[in-house]
Amino acid sequence: MQVNVTGHHVEVTPALRAYVTEKMQRISRHFDHVISIHVVLNVEKHVQLAEATLHAAGKSLFANSSDDDMYAAIDGLVDKLDKQVRRYKDKLTDHQVSRDERAASLG
Repeated sequence: MQVNVTGHHVEVTPALRAYVTEKMQRISRHFDHVISIHVVLNVEKHVQLAEATLHAAGKSLFANSSDDDMYAAIDGLVDKLDKQVRRYKDKLTDHQVSRDERAASLG
């Protein structure tokens, strides 16, 4: 999994980059078909924004989060992405189960 971190109106420090990379590892634990994640960190006046686009096998997911603290915005972003990834994974496995059940009932 490749994690790209860019900043708009904010310098992406090594500590910030390491924090984002560490938090994004949580997503790869739940779903191993993640190809890449592009994270954009932005500062507008007193609001810290974090947004990410996740590319997985057959699907692109997007989430954003804002907070007064950049680290809190990143945490919120990871929570939202993780929820989307788990929902997508459940949807994939539900389709697999129903297909297997149909095949068993026909055979």
